[in-house]
Amino acid sequence: MLTPPFTSLEQFSPQFSERGFAVLSPDHFAKQTNLSLENLSTLKAFWDHLPRDPYLKDGGRYRYRRHASYIVRGTNLELAPHRAHWQSLDYNALHGGIERWFKPLQPELSKNQHWQQLISKITQLLDNIAPSPTWFIEVHPFRIDTSDGIGRPTPEGAHRDGVDFVAVILVDRVGVKGGETRIFEAEGSIGLRFTLQDSWSALLLNDAKMIHETTPIQPIASPGYRDTLVITFRRNSFQEPPLRHDQ
Repeated sequence: MLTPPFTSLEQFSPQFSERGFAVLSPDHFAKQTNLSLENLSTLKAFWDHLPRDPYLKDGGRYRYRRHASYIVRGTNLELAPHRAHWQSLDYNALHGGIERWFKPLQPELSKNQHWQQLISKITQLLDNIAPSPTWFIEVHPFRIDTSDGIGRPTPEGAHRDGVDFVAVILVDRVGVKGGETRIFEAEGSIGLRFTLQDSWSALLLNDAKMIHETTPIQPIASPGYRDTLVITFRRNSFQEPPLRHDQ
């Protein structure tokens, strides 16, 4: 199992700008968010109440998730009205081109100060590299379980998300093997693979530069699951389906 190539907060900006990715250790992630690991761990319980993803086209029953959207202007974090998650087929050949209406976040989570601070501080970190007056942010709490023997964190395969930046944060990992993270240059041949093992390790990506995927997980104990938080950041607007001619 390959150890992630962690970078320090001091080296985050130059590495991210040059290479298009960086990985933060739990300690550095906690420092960036101004939250202790104990503070962050209080959020784990919300992953126990994720509804099953009803849109999986591979027939699987292994993915659970919720979805919410935020708009950040300066230091102001605003929860946007609940909306569908949409991606074009260019970025998601398996589930693109359809509006996917996932259940919203639990009110107790959306109002949680630690949760709001986590999102705000990661936005600030990225805004320091590529400033924008407004960020359009989507958050996706995921659980991939192995009750049917295998779970696929990225059933669409290696992909980009059609945004500016992506954060993949490991929340918990219990009783599973596999789940190797693989990232590749979009316009090159260099790739890297490693496994996020510890809660609150975080991979941040420049979506224009990097393609990413996570390999399937299998159980080594029951229940076996992998919990993540995926946050996407886009400058101009949320991703929306094209307007129909009759609109």
